[in-house]
Amino acid sequence: MAAIQNFHLAFPVPDLASARAFYTGVIGCPEGRSTDHYVDFDFYGHQIVAHLAERPETSESDFDGSDVTIPHFGLNLDWDAFHALLQRLKAGGVRFVKEPHVRLEGKVGEHISMFVHDFSGNALEFKAFRHQDQVFSKELSEAPASSRR
Repeated sequence: MAAIQNFHLAFPVPDLASARAFYTGVIGCPEGRSTDHYVDFDFYGHQIVAHLAERPETSESDFDGSDVTIPHFGLNLDWDAFHALLQRLKAGGVRFVKEPHVRLEGKVGEHISMFVHDFSGNALEFKAFRHQDQVFSKELSEAPASSRR
């Protein structure tokens, strides 16, 4: 797929004020339409919608020797945007569920990743691939020497 289309995600929150505090206040997402039951946010050009609802149960799944919370959502950012967001999260006092760390080091698909919970307990992952052209690579081997830094 060449063109990136906007995705839409609706997710549960127990109160809209905490959703606004996290997504607008900490992450910097502009707010879109809202009612007493939901709030739209511009999540780096994508539409996410916080709805007043109960959160589903979560579980853990292994990836590259580390547990990840399921369900979660997030973004693949470029290297600079990842580090800018990292600073915003730190400045906002957000606790990291998984501190920023490199996954698949030295392999195709190498990326830096961090997990946080929003103020409603929803899990988010933000990551930046060393090489954006490897985001959808099926290869799990060592990265070619020419693509390593």
